[in-house]
Amino acid sequence: MILRVLCVFLSSAWLTATAATLPLPENGPVLRIQGSNTIGAALGPALVEGLLQQQGVLKIHRENPDTANEQRLVGQTAQGKRVVVEIAAHGSSTGFTALKAASADLAAASRPIKDSELQSLQARGDLKSPAAEQVIAIDGLAIILHPDNPLPQLDTEQLARIFSGEAKTWEELGGSGGTIHLYARDDQSGTYDTFKELVLSRRGKSLSSAAKRFESSEQLSDAVSADPQAIGFIGLPYVRQARAVAIIDGQSQAMLPLTSLIATEDYPLSRRLFFYLPPDSQNPWAKALVEFAQSRQGQAIVAANGFIAQTVQAIAVTPNPLMPEGYQSLSRHAQRLTVNFRFEEGSASLDNKARQDLARVLDYMKRHDKIDRAVTLVGFGDAKDDPARADLLSKLRAMAVRRELVKNGVVLREVRGFGALMPVAANSGDEGRIKNRRVEVWVY
Repeated sequence: MILRVLCVFLSSAWLTATAATLPLPENGPVLRIQGSNTIGAALGPALVEGLLQQQGVLKIHRENPDTANEQRLVGQTAQGKRVVVEIAAHGSSTGFTALKAASADLAAASRPIKDSELQSLQARGDLKSPAAEQVIAIDGLAIILHPDNPLPQLDTEQLARIFSGEAKTWEELGGSGGTIHLYARDDQSGTYDTFKELVLSRRGKSLSSAAKRFESSEQLSDAVSADPQAIGFIGLPYVRQARAVAIIDGQSQAMLPLTSLIATEDYPLSRRLFFYLPPDSQNPWAKALVEFAQSRQGQAIVAANGFIAQTVQAIAVTPNPLMPEGYQSLSRHAQRLTVNFRFEEGSASLDNKARQDLARVLDYMKRHDKIDRAVTLVGFGDAKDDPARADLLSKLRAMAVRRELVKNGVVLREVRGFGALMPVAANSGDEGRIKNRRVEVWVY
């Protein structure tokens, strides 16, 4: 129904094809996507192919132009009309540049839009609005080593020293192997932007000039797995033959990039993958792809491509002595949903992903008969000078989620706040504090 409605307001320059719900232009591609290599290498094309199939497009195949990290998905309607989608994957920043130049309909980004980019695209509408900023998947940045390197874990402080070139040998980290060889993504990459933001910039460091740089995630991973002295960072689906190491941030526990820890964004180097759709967009294929990516079918494609889908599931949590007693008790009697509600910076308002997740959580509750007194909300926050204030703020965040659920008929069992306990990130920077300000959902 949504796709049919979109067709109504299109200009006469578009010709409706009987084999597809969406109209086709007289000339050129139906959709142009630019941006993140993490998305554009495999996930983006897979989502596009799913949409084309949904639209009844036949004989879908991929063509690779002469330019590296670019491809076309090509098919045809039942009437033989050619359907083309162009994807260029040269890094997240290139997607926003292309939106400004009107050379792309949709930007793919493996990091949030920067304030400077938001400002430069103001003429196209608010790219931070809920309809424009769409989280399509969760990814984890894996820190990868050669498979024979036995080092069990690293903290983010050590990572900053390693990749800035301050720590030069494995022996300095308690390991062995001599000189550390650094491998990193290129400057246009959202993967690099995320690593720089989460690890380097917050400690006033920059990437060592000795690091070997790669535009391709696959090539970087394969290079690390072939070099016993190597360390690199990569998107989760590209670990390939290398070995991921457990990561600690601040007072957090050591965490491997496991599916459940990335889904809740507790893993220190987890990140969101985005589509950005300009509010002034008149391209129905761009709007349809965003809708498709959020659907159950689209999220199944996300999972099939090695990323973490936003499908809500209940998981058992094993209690351990590092947890507060009340949290241990909860984990013995209930299960945690694979979603955390987080908030806009400096605000008690749910962020855009949380607003999307609200609908998913409600759907889960209805399908599993959890509407009446079967749900407990647990709030957490960042450390304050006064622990009592941290406790209060953590409960108030849980109450903000409660209000949204109550509007939709949910009767909760309990709302709790654990203050600044159980941090998942260091409180020394804004990014870490935002991650620590979270609300978990538990079901009985």
